[in-house]
Amino acid sequence: MKFCTWEASRLLRLAAPVFFAQVTLVLMSVVDTIMAGQVSATDLAALSIATGLWNPVVFALLGILIALTSLVAHSFGAKDEKAIAGHFQQACYLALILCLAGLMVGQSADHLIALLDTSGEIKSLAGDYITYVQFGLPGFIVYSLFRNVAEGKAYTTPAFYISIIGLLVNIPANYIFIYGKFGAPALGGAGCGVATAIVLTAMGVSLLLYSMMSKRINGRFLISAFARPNTRAMWQQFKLGVPISLAIFFEVTLFACIPLFIASLGAVVVAGHQVAASVTTLLFMLPYSLSMAVAIRFGNLYGQEDFQALRRCMSTSFILAIAIAAFVALITYVLRADISALYSDNPEVLALATAIMVLACFYQLPDALQVVASGMLRGIKHTAPISYITFFSYWLVGFALGYVLGRTDLIVPAMGAQGFWLGIIVGLSCAAVLLIYVLRRRLAQAPFNF
Repeated sequence: MKFCTWEASRLLRLAAPVFFAQVTLVLMSVVDTIMAGQVSATDLAALSIATGLWNPVVFALLGILIALTSLVAHSFGAKDEKAIAGHFQQACYLALILCLAGLMVGQSADHLIALLDTSGEIKSLAGDYITYVQFGLPGFIVYSLFRNVAEGKAYTTPAFYISIIGLLVNIPANYIFIYGKFGAPALGGAGCGVATAIVLTAMGVSLLLYSMMSKRINGRFLISAFARPNTRAMWQQFKLGVPISLAIFFEVTLFACIPLFIASLGAVVVAGHQVAASVTTLLFMLPYSLSMAVAIRFGNLYGQEDFQALRRCMSTSFILAIAIAAFVALITYVLRADISALYSDNPEVLALATAIMVLACFYQLPDALQVVASGMLRGIKHTAPISYITFFSYWLVGFALGYVLGRTDLIVPAMGAQGFWLGIIVGLSCAAVLLIYVLRRRLAQAPFNF
């Protein structure tokens, strides 16, 4: 593989604002986890279960809308502003349907929570969180629509600006609704749901206003002469986005469902897993941001039909992914104890969290490679294989092995949460191998000499 310094610089310039935006968004979750953990292990466990149910739904819906980024990137590479506006307007209609679907799912969450083998107090707090947080879904969808257009145009900084606004709102809102300040009720961990709904609404309104004033995003043009719903165009976006959505859903649920399967082991085990998951999710934003930049860059180059640059971008991206994985693994191992101490002062929770974070070091390389390969496939609009590869790797391999190791004595004595994390390592390694194989085959079959 050849490494191109100029291409690496271009990718990092695209990835840096995405990274800081994603880190800021994840920091909101970290703030939720820390503040809920300071109340009690029960509140932290309830937050873990609630987000384990709600986040996969949200990310699955928004995953469909990520297709808009690839479509805009291709049109932007071809310098077709009219096509960009058309894609955006049809995405708005599709987003309305998705928003209604998400709210319907939120209404049924109590039935799923009632089936869990955990305490009534945890169930009550988890149910209240989902009741509150779902009101922020419309704002988050508006934010995602305009963010996808901006990033498709290789303009990644607005999302970072808006995410800062979200974080600044999140901290005081959590304080008010968790502890019942300024006349608000003291909701405990469920108060994070109210705060998150307020934050997402603020972010949606802020990016909408920014887009209307930005000449680069050209928000006024996007909404001018609004076209009628076009079922064919909406179906194209839906068909392109569903594999991305499923891949996100399978990966998010791989982590999010673990608390549901270890809930019967007690609040300490769930809390220890949640701390480790929160930390590793934050660090995952490095390879994920590179993946987003690669998808944008691949889309622009594919729209320009600059296939020589596409080859250069691919090899450079994989080398960057390897370097980022090594850095993340080093940070995770060296700082695992200090970072975990920010979340809880319970020695049992800390011991479990730091042990899991050692295991997390081993999946950084396959995780970085698989997420970058997925970004390349999105960039060339070949998304179908992403869904079945991630389902096979994450669930049939990773989760199945994790369940056997974590909850049964079939191979070794039941390992609890650590068994599930060993399964994750194997599942992500499988995904990396298969996605890179499919990418190479697709490019070899393309109508040009790749």
